[in-house]
Amino acid sequence: MIEPLYTRNTSSFTSVLKSTAQNLRFLTPSVPKPELIFTPLQESHIQAAVICSKQLSIQLRIRSGGLDYEGLSFASQFGQPSLVLYLSKFRSINVNIHQNTTWVEAGATVGEVHYRIAEESKLHAFTAGLCTTLGIGGHITGGAYGPMMRKYGLGADNVVDAKIVDSNGNVLDRQSMGEDLFWAIRGGAGGSFGIIVSWKMRLVPVPSIVTVFTVPKTLEQDGIRSLYKWQKIAHKLDDLPQSLCKQLLQINRVKISRL
Repeated sequence: MIEPLYTRNTSSFTSVLKSTAQNLRFLTPSVPKPELIFTPLQESHIQAAVICSKQLSIQLRIRSGGLDYEGLSFASQFGQPSLVLYLSKFRSINVNIHQNTTWVEAGATVGEVHYRIAEESKLHAFTAGLCTTLGIGGHITGGAYGPMMRKYGLGADNVVDAKIVDSNGNVLDRQSMGEDLFWAIRGGAGGSFGIIVSWKMRLVPVPSIVTVFTVPKTLEQDGIRSLYKWQKIAHKLDDLPQSLCKQLLQINRVKISRL
């Protein structure tokens, strides 16, 4: 099997480099580009990339496959030669409703994870953002805040295990990496302590019907006061009487959508 390795002379190099870039400033000619883009197909490929990059003193940039506004996953830093490890082939999602967990590989997107969980159950979800194109590998390493964090915490708070490749090329899980490193990778920024291969996340209970709404307010329309009031009641909304909820919605002229 030919391993998917892209050099600057490969015809698809530029299209692969641009594929998930959101901030076009990092694609300008003045920004240093990687020497290679490597899309591994199995864990041993990731291990080999780590070991080789160390031996050759090549900077390793980790790209899980979602969006990246800061260019950290594909732009070379300080003009040094770099290799982009692109985990787009690592997108397996295994949902276990009976154990209330799911194993998700780093290349899967948030939207894919939401979808796969919904296929198995309408009463389970995972705590993360709503932007469907976020790569789950980088999202969790950044904390993973989302609309359910008031009730269930960040996505990183609901990680119960993980598989990473450390700087020596070893594949570690929670037991073998130790609790200090396990704590660090959950919110400590991607690529700082190792390469995330997959996350095991705790699923949380949700109602079968979820109500979402938007309140558009400008500063001239006293938007700051509305936001302040919402922060005072949002975390208590499920406990408010239904009649009071309806009054609040009518006052703010809220359009409700049932999902």
